[in-house]
Amino acid sequence: MKQQFYFWMMNRYFLVFLIMCNLLGTLYGYYWYGSQLARTKWYFMPFVPDSPTASLFLVIALIFIVAGRHSGLMESLAFVTLIKYGVWAVVMNIFTFIEIEEVTGTGLMLCLSHGIMAIEALIFLPFFKIKKWHILVTIIWVFHNDVIDYVYMQYPVYSMLEQYIRHIGYFAFWLSVIPLVLLWNRYIR
Repeated sequence: MKQQFYFWMMNRYFLVFLIMCNLLGTLYGYYWYGSQLARTKWYFMPFVPDSPTASLFLVIALIFIVAGRHSGLMESLAFVTLIKYGVWAVVMNIFTFIEIEEVTGTGLMLCLSHGIMAIEALIFLPFFKIKKWHILVTIIWVFHNDVIDYVYMQYPVYSMLEQYIRHIGYFAFWLSVIPLVLLWNRYIR
C-alpha cells in the first residue's frame, strides 16, 4: 500500500496533472482578489492574495520535484501556507454561512478548494526535503504576513465577519504556529 502511494505521488504524469490543477486554482485565486488588489498599495500586494500565493508555492515546489530536484524553501512555504490558508478559508466560510444563515454555492466551492489545499500539504510532507533555514525563512514570511493582514488591515475581505476581526487575527496567528511546529518537529531534531 505504501509503495503504491509513493508510486502515485511521485508519478511524473500525476504531478504534472496536480501542477496544472493548482496553477489554474492559483490564477483564479489571483483573479478573485482583483478588486481588493486594485485598491491595495503596491508594497502590500504580495501579502494580500494569501491562498493563491500558497498554491503558487506548491506549484513551484512540484515543478522542482518533476525536474528531479527539490526547493526546500518552496516546500516549507507551501506546507505551512497551504495548511494555514486552507483551514482559515474553510473556517471563515463556515462562519459566513452561520452569519448570513445561508449556505452558498460559492462558499461551498471555497470550502472544497481550500480544504484540498490543506490535504495536499499533508500528503506531500513526507516527500519534501526541508532544512532549518527554510523553516526560519517561512517563520519570517508567515508572521510578517500576519502583521500585514491584521495590523495594516490587508486581510482577505469577508465584510459580514468584520466585527470579529480581532478574533480572526488571533485564529490566524495560531494557524501560523501549528503548521510551523509540525514542520519543525518533523525536520529539526
